[in-house]
Amino acid sequence: MELLGKIKIIGEVKTYGEKGFRKRELVLTTEEQYPQHILIEFVQNNCELLDNFQIGEIVRIGINIRGREWVNPEGETKFFNSIQGWRIESIDEQVSDDLPEDLPAIDSKDESQDLTEDDLPF
Repeated sequence: MELLGKIKIIGEVKTYGEKGFRKRELVLTTEEQYPQHILIEFVQNNCELLDNFQIGEIVRIGINIRGREWVNPEGETKFFNSIQGWRIESIDEQVSDDLPEDLPAIDSKDESQDLTEDDLPF
């Protein structure tokens, strides 16, 4: 799955436990009629993927949705979901890289661009 949006927050790398589990959080704001602020976790080696990104940058993030079950001390079962990022790319760079450097100007009133039945090759 993928999410598109603007980076709102990039957190610092945090380390947990004796084994050194690492996590870094990013908040992505979707650009739609009702924008959503989505918390995305990057874990272990994926933490470094965020090093070259800045707040305000428009990105596409490859994600996995994770779910887990936990039984609290009172015996109640709780369920938790998390969104984990595994890829991130800048939309601005990707779009500009795909476009030719010199784009010809197109005049929408140019009649030579209009196709008529006589212009068809068949």
